[in-house]
Amino acid sequence: MAIEIRASRRLLPRLAIAAAILLAAALLVWWRMRPQPVHVALGEVDRGRVERSVANTRAGSVTACRRAKLAPPSGGQIVSLPVHEGDRVRAGQVLLELWNDDAAAQVRASVQQADSARSRAQEACVSADVAQREADRSRRLHAEGLLADDQLDRAVSTAKSMRAACSAASADVERSQSTAQAARATMTRTVLRAPFAGVVAKITGETGEFTTPSPPGIPTPPAVDLIDDSCMYVTAPIDEVDVSRVRVGQPAYITIDAVAGRRFPGRVRRIAPYVLDLEKQARTAAVEVEFTNPADARPLLAGYSADVEIILDVRDGVVRIPTQALVDGDRVLVYGSDGVLEERRLETGIANWSFTEVRSGLRPGEKIVLSVEREGVVAGARAVVDPASRR
Repeated sequence: MAIEIRASRRLLPRLAIAAAILLAAALLVWWRMRPQPVHVALGEVDRGRVERSVANTRAGSVTACRRAKLAPPSGGQIVSLPVHEGDRVRAGQVLLELWNDDAAAQVRASVQQADSARSRAQEACVSADVAQREADRSRRLHAEGLLADDQLDRAVSTAKSMRAACSAASADVERSQSTAQAARATMTRTVLRAPFAGVVAKITGETGEFTTPSPPGIPTPPAVDLIDDSCMYVTAPIDEVDVSRVRVGQPAYITIDAVAGRRFPGRVRRIAPYVLDLEKQARTAAVEVEFTNPADARPLLAGYSADVEIILDVRDGVVRIPTQALVDGDRVLVYGSDGVLEERRLETGIANWSFTEVRSGLRPGEKIVLSVEREGVVAGARAVVDPASRR
């Protein structure tokens, strides 16, 4: 009996050691297998402004208020290109000139003919004045009985004939002047001038090459593409579902890809009265948005890609959350005081890409998860807050 007691006393420490080892192993396995907390970025529920808006479905463009794709009215050989792409030109400045020696010669000949006709008319009218004075003198002599009737008739007839010759010569002057004007008009058809001040965007052709006007139904590149960059606006395609809510004069924001980090205030200036039906694309209507401050558009270049956000409704002082925190449009994950994520269903109001109005389900000051796309961020998970997201 004593032997058995001594044996059991020696066995107990061994069992205790074995149990401790097993417990340590179990704790180690549990430690390694326990769910790891997920890292989350947080936002805070607050009060502020929420705007309901619509945006373009595809990239829009910065467009000049005036842009002319110019070509001379008549074809011919280019003999002068006094401007280059990128040059700034004034209204009326010569942009291109075609060979026009024949037209210039016609102008000179018609001007000389007009001068000659004017001289002949002057001579005929002076002779008519002389004949009229002679007829008046003959009437006085006839009244005094000093001139025969036939001599008076001859003097009066001569005066009338000379006056008719004067009128005919004057008509020749007008006809020759019209001919000269037509020759000058033909001459101007060979010279291309800027219809307004602007920047030369593109020139098609070189000195010595031939250029022709575009035939009906056959588009050809313009000789000169001229842009008036003193006035700019943005044209953007808006989905047919959204465009029915857009009105002229509504405020908007303009963002330019080439000007990162800025939003320019604007307003709707025009809505196209038709919907574009383009193959393999959603149906859209073009909406034009002008800059509220024209100075904002001065450094921009026509053709820049741009986006617009048109404000349909505004509410101030409402409970709001960052829109990126929403899951399936009406749920959020709330960060509890114990670090466990709780799913909360909301009643929402108006929204845009930045903020969503919360009508019920959250209180100002509560913390919500913004990084809902991260793996493991689900209701019931234990979370660790990214230091960068603390507010």
